[in-house]
Amino acid sequence: MIAVKETILYIEDDPASRLLVERTLKHAGYKVLVAERGLEGIDMARRELPDLILTDINLPDISGREVTTMLRSDIRFQQTPIVALTAQAYDEQRELTMAAGITGYLTKPLDIEALPGRIEHYLKGGKDNISAERMADAQVRYTREVVGRLEARIRELESSNNELRRLDKMKDSFIQLTAHELRTPLTLVYGYSRLLEDSPPIKTVANEDENIKTLIKGLTEAIQRMQGIINEILTISRIMTNQIDMSVGPVDPAQVVQRVVNNYKHALEGRRLNVHFDPATWPHKIRGDSELLTLAVSSLISNAIKYTPDQGHIYITAQADEQQLRLCIRDTGIGVAKEEQERIFERFHTAGDTMLHSTSKTAFRGGGLGLGLAVCKGIIDAHGGRVWVESSGLNLEKLPGSEFIVLLPLVAHVQRRTTV
Repeated sequence: MIAVKETILYIEDDPASRLLVERTLKHAGYKVLVAERGLEGIDMARRELPDLILTDINLPDISGREVTTMLRSDIRFQQTPIVALTAQAYDEQRELTMAAGITGYLTKPLDIEALPGRIEHYLKGGKDNISAERMADAQVRYTREVVGRLEARIRELESSNNELRRLDKMKDSFIQLTAHELRTPLTLVYGYSRLLEDSPPIKTVANEDENIKTLIKGLTEAIQRMQGIINEILTISRIMTNQIDMSVGPVDPAQVVQRVVNNYKHALEGRRLNVHFDPATWPHKIRGDSELLTLAVSSLISNAIKYTPDQGHIYITAQADEQQLRLCIRDTGIGVAKEEQERIFERFHTAGDTMLHSTSKTAFRGGGLGLGLAVCKGIIDAHGGRVWVESSGLNLEKLPGSEFIVLLPLVAHVQRRTTV
């Protein structure tokens, strides 16, 4: 059995070449790591610290020369042999590659029988050399090449960024227009459903037939749910376009929370969730937009309900000093993964598998459009406050819970334009 020698990293996007070299070097007793892209190779090199690096020059993302330059800037790789293995056989290309800091230069088609010997040569300190005059000229040409590629990439990124901004603006306009277009017919449907409910003949039939009563109730609830979704979309579209319409006035935060808890009374009772909330300990007045703050608190409490198993607990507390209110909503739920704790406030972000999506906003692990926490953050930001989550992580068995914390100034410092 051949003893394992040094570790070699091979960066090559061509599968056939990669497999051939990998087999050859493994047969010679080396441990071989492979990467298909330049940046992947750099990350692997920094992680594994190979004894020698083989790299192709033409890679899908950055060139082998750029890989070499980046690695040479790291003190750990200043003496590591880095060898080009490429089809570029011209002297000009070889000189450019040497100027980037390459130790040796091997060309394709490869002499497989000679490869292990060449690798051993470079591992023992062997180097390919060119004259000082040619090296100086090559370094100038290489610098020009790098600057030219950098300029091209910057221009490409600027073009892509401008296109993304245009598409983002189109998306925001589409969302806003769609929500308005849906709202108009839905308002009519809602009005007709109320007329239907209040119609004496329908009332008589509903009282006599429980199925009819259930159908009417289901229709009304579905319309109200649709109205809520459209209102969420309209609110988030205003947040995206910096057009939150705020009406600042005195707000009793305890009353806001009590109103939201009452709205979720049936869901809380149905799932036997225990809400711990003592309004007597709360500050009585802040200045803000009562309707928007109610929506923000509703999003947070709804989130706590969704991610807390039946018979769990939700604690709602508040403290205030001379400048700000600190509102905390803590639950005994499944928690929030560390990597999700910032992303959950992004628009349309949903945790979990969307294939298992549920439309219920109060069922355990129920779903939605992923707008609730984004709306909440937009409203809190608009008041000059901030919101974040603290959790030790996600665990469906140990239930570590999570705590959403809101800091609000006692007097709202409006951060956005207040005209629609």
